[in-house]
Amino acid sequence: MSLPDLIVRPRRLRKSPTMRRMVRETSLSANDFIYPLFVDETISEPREVASMPGVSRIPLSHVGDAVREVAALGIPGVILFGIPAKKDAIGSGAWDTHGVVQQAIREAKKASPETCVIADSCFCEYTDHGHCGVLHGDEVDNDETLANLQKEAVSYAEAGVDIVAPSGMMDGMIAAIRTALDAAGFESLPIMSYAVKYASGYFGPFRDAADSTPSFGDRASYQMDPANRREAIKEAELDMAEGADFLMVKPALAYMDIIREVKDANLLPMAVYNVSGEYAMIKAAAEKGWIDEKRVVLETMLSFKRAGADLILSYHALDVARWLNDDRQ
Repeated sequence: MSLPDLIVRPRRLRKSPTMRRMVRETSLSANDFIYPLFVDETISEPREVASMPGVSRIPLSHVGDAVREVAALGIPGVILFGIPAKKDAIGSGAWDTHGVVQQAIREAKKASPETCVIADSCFCEYTDHGHCGVLHGDEVDNDETLANLQKEAVSYAEAGVDIVAPSGMMDGMIAAIRTALDAAGFESLPIMSYAVKYASGYFGPFRDAADSTPSFGDRASYQMDPANRREAIKEAELDMAEGADFLMVKPALAYMDIIREVKDANLLPMAVYNVSGEYAMIKAAAEKGWIDEKRVVLETMLSFKRAGADLILSYHALDVARWLNDDRQ
């Protein structure tokens, strides 16, 4: 069959690697990533998380080395999760001046002052019941938890953190934290809100890593229903109005539509969390030889950027940065 003389040929722009690179709409760099670190107060040597190959809990003594490695790869930031030696019903270790995250913040900033240190602000790692706040019966008390979040955020600020990142999905958490930080003299400290966090099955391996599995029930009464789309916009708008400086969608892979809609609905920088279950699935398939790990990881990261992410929190971050650096040599 003959073709029209003036047929449009999109393949002209795909014919060579150089041509494809010249017209590429979305790109990745190490600057796009934040690397999560699990700091365990109870260990003296790194301990691999069985459900997350390549990820380990690290002791406080290894925080400096870990942050220097991140910085050397060109990754601008880390987010800290703490596993304390002691837990209680209200998670009071979360605002202890000498708590595990407070110490880790100091070690990280000492090791690499230019690295952006973010502290996840929640209580599930610190409570003996594994829920994200103060319990009254089987329910998390929203407003009592807000008061504790204020103390936690100010404690992290005093330790030298660069960003606080509340993740518990308490109503009014951004306004409460902003009020407390401002009153304590930390008006310039940004808040990265886990604004849209779903009650997801993809979080399973994280709970192994952070020792944060609830002792009963689940978190569906405060995290979002995966069926809801419009609610995501509502949550993001509320947090933006309360003073959030970044918004986050978590998980990422099954919520590309939400990432795009939240991004289109506001002008704040958008972070996404490529969560533990998403990481573990790729790792498991790669170990079986069913997929090309590098190719699938890079394609997945590009898809987050294409959907609207400005920042990607990912356990793949170190590998991605190495691959990108190697490709440029």
